[in-house]
This record gives sequence, structure tokens and C-alpha cells, in this order.
Amino acid sequence: MSTTPEHRTGTCDSDDVTIHYRHFGNPGATPMLIVHGLSYFSYDWIDIAAALGSDREVAVMDMRGFGDSTWSSTGKYGLDDFAGDMRNLLDHLEWPKAVVMGHSMGGRNSTYFTAGHPDQVEKLVLVDSSPVNAPAGGKRVMNIVADVADVFADVDAALEYFGQDPHSPRDSSVRTRMDNYLKPVDGGFVIKRDTVFREKFRKQRETGKREPLGADMWERLGAIRCPILVIRGTRSDMFAEETVPKVKEANANVTLVELDTAHNVGGEDPDGLIRAVKEFL
Repeated sequence: MSTTPEHRTGTCDSDDVTIHYRHFGNPGATPMLIVHGLSYFSYDWIDIAAALGSDREVAVMDMRGFGDSTWSSTGKYGLDDFAGDMRNLLDHLEWPKAVVMGHSMGGRNSTYFTAGHPDQVEKLVLVDSSPVNAPAGGKRVMNIVADVADVFADVDAALEYFGQDPHSPRDSSVRTRMDNYLKPVDGGFVIKRDTVFREKFRKQRETGKREPLGADMWERLGAIRCPILVIRGTRSDMFAEETVPKVKEANANVTLVELDTAHNVGGEDPDGLIRAVKEFL
């Protein structure tokens, strides 16, 4: 079992929620803020953040409604809400400018934030995230989230649901990750994610209609003026190959790097991702 890199943790009040974050490194180069995706939390980025924190401070946030951040009591999970949390965390950390990196949904939120707060972002890194999800991946994620049980009887049941070995050793990385992905409740365990997301996908599957984002993400991407690194997994079912030229056309500041991974780029090739980001920085 690998040792978890040392880091600090903290919280930041933001509107109606409290944001939890992990803090790595020491003051040096421009600090970095990392934003996870829909099926991931700050925990998933610990090793990568530690590596990127060799010459700077790095913070990995749990988005509102995810991980160890609190849930919005009024269901405020719009683009402006997520962007507001990012702004408030940067203010809390006293970082006037940062490099922002987001994966998947976190990349969407990072794109929206960067377009709206150009003075606060020095560079943007998008990890397997584009303005439009490929249909196959979108359907896969919808079904996985929509079909999540109200309560898993135990950690083994959760591992099996997510296609992991329920007989994994107690100290295995896959079981340790699931331990951090769940929280105990009466009757078992639940994912550390607001159930509003599950209900949203159930409604989408029933009606065949996706809830509007409230913004044109192609327009937002095109409005960004800082350098942008786009890292795509060549086997991703979320970022289609045919979308690549459209992303490049939308913004001339885009540098593309492709890695031999599926959607979970950081989980499958952390070394390749770290190398690409360090070269970009």
C-alpha cells in the first residue's frame, strides 16, 4: 500500500455551503487550483497534486455537494454557484491569480470560471473535458449515477457496483479509495455526493431531455484569452475524436496533448498527465 502524501486540509465558507479542500506545496510559482469531476473527489487527485506541488502551492477542492464539502440545502448547483465557490476559495487562500485545472465536469466549471474571471487565471488545463460530451459517455455516466443504490449494504457492494473487485485486500488502493468515496449511514454506506445529481439523471433518462446548463460553453471557451492545455484520453467515451478540431477552432490558445487512456486520465496515466502539465507550466 502506498503512503498518502502529506498535505493540509481546510474549509472555506461560500454562499450557502462550506468548501473542503486539500492544500499541498509551498509558495513559489503561480499556485494551482484543481477541480474534480462528477464521479471523483479531491481524494482522487492527492498524488497528482503532491507531484505538481514541488514548486508551488496546489489546492484541490471538493465541489459543493461532493466529498467533504457540504450540500446546498436549496439545490444550488448551477455554473454560477460552482464558479462562485472557486472565486471564494482563491480569495480565502489569498491567491490573486492561479493556474486552474479541471477534469470532466470540473473542466466545464473551470472553463466557465476562467471566461468570467480572466484576471484571476494565468493558465487553464482541461483534462478530458470539452464543451460537449460524446453521446456514448454521456449515456454511460447517466446510467451509473441514476442507478446508484439509496444505500450500499457495505463497501463490498459499492465496489461490485462500480466494477471493482469486492474481494480486494483491506489495504489495496481500490478499497482505500472506496472507503474515502463513501460515508457511513444507518443501514450501510452512501456516496459522498448530493442525491440531487442522481435524481437529475433519473429525470433526464425518463424524459429524454437534459437540463440546460444556462450558458453556451463553446462561447465561453472561445472567450478565454490565457493559454489552455487540453489533455484528452484517446480511448475516452466522453471527449470524441471529432470534437478535437472544433475545440482547436474555438480557441487558438489551445495546446492539445493526447494520452492512451479512457476518461479517467489521472487515474490511468498520472505520470503522463503530470509530465504534460509540468511542460505546459
